[in-house]
Amino acid sequence: MSKISKKRKFPSLFMSFEGYQSWSLPSGLVPDEASPEWLSKGDNAWELTATSFVGLQSVPGLVMLYGSMVKKKWAVNSAFMALYAFAAALLCWVLWAHQMSFGYYKNSPLVGKPVNSLSNVFLLGPTHVHSMLPNADYVFYQFAFAAITVILLAGSLLGRMNFYAWMIFVPLWLTFSYSVGAFTIWGYGFLQHKIIDYAGGYVIHLSSGVAGFTAAYWVGPRHSHDRQHFPPNNIIQILGGAGFLWLGWTGFNGGSPLSAGLVTSLAVINTHICTATSLLVWLALDMVVYKKSSVIGAVQGMITGLVCITPGAGLVDPWAAALMGVMSGSIPWYTMMILHRKSAFFQSVDDTLGVFHTHAVAGVLGGLLSGLFAKPKLLNLMYGNDVYGPGLLHSGGHIHPGLKQMAYQFVGAIFIAAWNAVVTSIICLVISRIVNLRMDEEDLEVGDDAVHGEEAYALWGDGERMPKPRRLCIPLICRRLMPTPV
Repeated sequence: MSKISKKRKFPSLFMSFEGYQSWSLPSGLVPDEASPEWLSKGDNAWELTATSFVGLQSVPGLVMLYGSMVKKKWAVNSAFMALYAFAAALLCWVLWAHQMSFGYYKNSPLVGKPVNSLSNVFLLGPTHVHSMLPNADYVFYQFAFAAITVILLAGSLLGRMNFYAWMIFVPLWLTFSYSVGAFTIWGYGFLQHKIIDYAGGYVIHLSSGVAGFTAAYWVGPRHSHDRQHFPPNNIIQILGGAGFLWLGWTGFNGGSPLSAGLVTSLAVINTHICTATSLLVWLALDMVVYKKSSVIGAVQGMITGLVCITPGAGLVDPWAAALMGVMSGSIPWYTMMILHRKSAFFQSVDDTLGVFHTHAVAGVLGGLLSGLFAKPKLLNLMYGNDVYGPGLLHSGGHIHPGLKQMAYQFVGAIFIAAWNAVVTSIICLVISRIVNLRMDEEDLEVGDDAVHGEEAYALWGDGERMPKPRRLCIPLICRRLMPTPV
């Protein structure tokens, strides 16, 4: 197709509103075969950038974070669980899981048809949503979401899960758990256009928190010595991984509108306002109650802020984002630091990094607060007119639509939590029939060297399998010929 010289009319700054001046498009914006009319180069560039941000949250972000937050002898295994999941999730996603999550399947309320997303006709065609992007962008962006979800889940299982079991768990969980959550809320499922979940408070964070907690129950606890004493091996690298996670959330929430518009800008600034507020509130509570300014606590507060704002990032005012930060810095702090230590239920399950509190609790909190604070004008900018009910606080004289939306938010939370608890349990039971979910006790004492034959740090004394001394083996016939000592 030859280049088309197309005229568009724009209001001139030097003319009255009654008159318009015809301008020719710059040559770089003229549609051609490589850039069809439906494609926005600006939106396309932003979406690819946002996807890269989200990918960097996992690799290297969570790879560094997990490898540093655990005891030295588990650094390699924890980091590698994240790296493996990222790679495995991509192949699962393009081969069947994307269409299960976002494809249409007639009369299916839970999941789409498991077909691949690899044809050029599909990848280079326009997305089915109201955007000006090719499907290739959408497939890769949603893959980055799927990958980080299962990696977040891994945080509950560090320090004892059999790596072979993890290799089986990742594709099964993406197929039967994550795909269903994404399809029901974001795709064509029975909760479509009912739940306000801007970028994954329920689909990503609630599901990973509940699934991680459930899997931790079935896998069992860490070695008793590890559970009693589990110091992080590198605080500085924890901060580096946390930095990738925080700044990567610019793409996480900024990419969800699939365009570089007004909602995108608001979502980004709201994300950072909520996160900074949450971090400072968590830090203040640590200093008041424990008299220490904990770095790990600050990172946990950062994470809960990121999670809480996610379901409403582009849909609430900045003052609401700050208030959500106050809530996310205090309520998950209470459940993790106070309630967890007093509750026999929480003590019975070894959730290594407290993913239930930082993601499940903060995700539900964000979903409910989004149902409270979501502004009608912003909902219309993001989704179109009257797709979702207004936030309860913005219902005005008609409170019924706001109450209805809050009810949907509760229903969505219950469904996602229940589905993940049940399906994750089934997956763990199935895997346990194939391989052990938990490592052997001897391997749990050793750590990385037993699992991978590699160690993060060449330091003696923690988690190394000591080599057996080599002995000279004399053949039996030679020993018989040797004189017996008197």
